[in-house]
Amino acid sequence: MSRVVLEPAARLKLLPPYPFLELARMKREALAAGRPLVDLGIGDPDTPTAPAVIAAMNRAMRDPATHRYPLGNGNAAFRGAAVRWFRRRFGVALDPSREVAALIGSKEGIAHFPWAYVNPGERVFVPDPAYPVFATSTTMCGARPVVMPLRAENAFLPDLEELSRKLRRGLKAKLMFLNYPNNPTAATATCDFFRRVVALAARWGFAVAHDAAYTEIWQDERRRPPSILQVPGAREVAIEFHSLSKTLNMTGWRLGFAVGNARLVGALADFKGNVDSGQFEAIQYAGVAGLRVAFGWARRMSRVYRARRDLLSNAFRMLGLPAPRPDAAIYLWVPLPPRRSSAEYAQWLLKEADLLVTPGAGFGRWGEGYIRVSLTVPDAGVREACRRLERLAVKS
Repeated sequence: MSRVVLEPAARLKLLPPYPFLELARMKREALAAGRPLVDLGIGDPDTPTAPAVIAAMNRAMRDPATHRYPLGNGNAAFRGAAVRWFRRRFGVALDPSREVAALIGSKEGIAHFPWAYVNPGERVFVPDPAYPVFATSTTMCGARPVVMPLRAENAFLPDLEELSRKLRRGLKAKLMFLNYPNNPTAATATCDFFRRVVALAARWGFAVAHDAAYTEIWQDERRRPPSILQVPGAREVAIEFHSLSKTLNMTGWRLGFAVGNARLVGALADFKGNVDSGQFEAIQYAGVAGLRVAFGWARRMSRVYRARRDLLSNAFRMLGLPAPRPDAAIYLWVPLPPRRSSAEYAQWLLKEADLLVTPGAGFGRWGEGYIRVSLTVPDAGVREACRRLERLAVKS
């Protein structure tokens, strides 16, 4: 008998449990018990992918030329479509050969970027609460996360004055992660905020990686979320990650792109060239078609999410929770009563109303005291969730 002990890498022990795995376990158990679950947990669009994308995919996958290894940082058609979309949406002209790289979903690019740019032992500013990949990718590559708390009193933006004081006292960092519109808080940032970030990065010599996955879901047409690259000087310090997942309901397709500073984009492309072979070219051609219709599609989906936001926000308010009505993204970030942990409250909703939500603590220490409610539930499910919350309000 072999005495070999097959021990996974020690770095895996540094990672916290991925919050959505626990959510999936709770969902499996509820469904296995035959319970009438309404899943408000995961931000996965419930409506189909845009028809133009599916039609383009059908055409492209029949072309044998797409069946071979794809080109390194994305084919020219996809990168060109990303550049045209970006200029129309944000008014920023990019070089498709140096400032754009295709990704196998934006999460992949975000996870790989610290490996391409940050050395072991260097510090990275990460928001909290946040999408877990910012901190986990930092930890996995041997760097050290430095938490930037996102507090309600600061509109869930990092306190840049507090950060400036730490930098003046000698704190050094190689990179800052940002994400606006934000997951999980649904907070938005303005160009003025991004100007301050860019000025800080230029002064203290760190790069900025902005996850912009939710810029195309807005509930107020007058306040479309900006790109950090709209700010003068941003292309000297920033890389931005865009996703077709939420924009065009393509979560399972895994397609996105990185744009921005040519050296940062190039470093990521170089790293990816050593660990993956790029996204299937037929999917890239489908993305080309998607970016052509993205503006109209985003308006349509934003109207859908706005209606769901209003219904669910009103229902949680009836329960005594001051649920906000955010201007963007696909979530409600609902504050909880004192002395109730987010895990306890989520379990209570599951037990009493068969409603599945995400405990805020799963997004970091500063997420405690909140639950995240996803709007990616069919309208009938949203109405049923509201009825159950109203019944809870009457019983409470």
